[in-house]
Amino acid sequence: MRFQTTLRYIDMVARTGSIRKAAESLSITSTALNRRILAFEEELGADLFERMSTGVRLSAAGELLLLSARNQIGEMERLKAQIADLKGERRGHVSIACSQALLPYFFPAEIAAYRAAHPLVTFNVMQRDRAAAEEALADRSADLAAVFEPAQLTDFHVLLAVDQPVHAVMAADHPLAAEPELRLRDCLRYPLVLPTGAISVRSLLDTAARRISAPMKVTVTSDNFEFMRALTLAEPVIAFQIPIGLPDPSRADGTVSRPVDRRDLAAGRIYLGHLRGRVLPVAVAGFARQIQQVLADRYG
Repeated sequence: MRFQTTLRYIDMVARTGSIRKAAESLSITSTALNRRILAFEEELGADLFERMSTGVRLSAAGELLLLSARNQIGEMERLKAQIADLKGERRGHVSIACSQALLPYFFPAEIAAYRAAHPLVTFNVMQRDRAAAEEALADRSADLAAVFEPAQLTDFHVLLAVDQPVHAVMAADHPLAAEPELRLRDCLRYPLVLPTGAISVRSLLDTAARRISAPMKVTVTSDNFEFMRALTLAEPVIAFQIPIGLPDPSRADGTVSRPVDRRDLAAGRIYLGHLRGRVLPVAVAGFARQIQQVLADRYG
């Protein structure tokens, strides 16, 4: 497997843009890593990296090699997982790129459930929104992506898409907390803590506010939904979130959430998928099936 190891080393150097940083991540010396790459370049007959004072970057030959290498690494992982399945053991690694809303509650529960059945499977979970999730699929740093309102779906093979209506989040003693469902115009009469413009929930809110010609009293903006929910307990502001990013009502934390009428604020969608044309390793495919079923049962 020495060849596969070298490919992994080259992949790490490309990701970090530095032989020193890659060596630190790989727990080897930078001298040993550089020797391994130089030997590979000599055998290949081409330089894989352009060496600069600030680090390294892939050459044209390196880009071609890395594309092939990532395919080979993925195929090897799939083969190893299939062999493990023959022994009655499911092992492997699952890397996920997902929107922030899925991090606090959804994926911790689902990963724990999967690992309870397959304890040899390891996971890597990365916060990636919209286009960044698709980029992670393309460069093989992620096997699966679960994102809210992605910017594009060019190389995204959709396994499932489920609706997510936007909810208003507030303290339990807020004047609107007694209402089972809210009109957007009523929410906008109060001070708001809103996501930054790059986050999809903010885009939906901006579009809806323009449509009803209602100004928004934005007092605080943030790129962290947990902070925004906590702020509703510190002062009488309203935040917004989608259901998958909210705690179970049984986990009382002093906040409540109420759906905003869809006539005022359109629902978005969560998309689960992987790189178009890619055959998923066994562990990844198994976890994807679990997620599809849970999302379909809960939100389908």
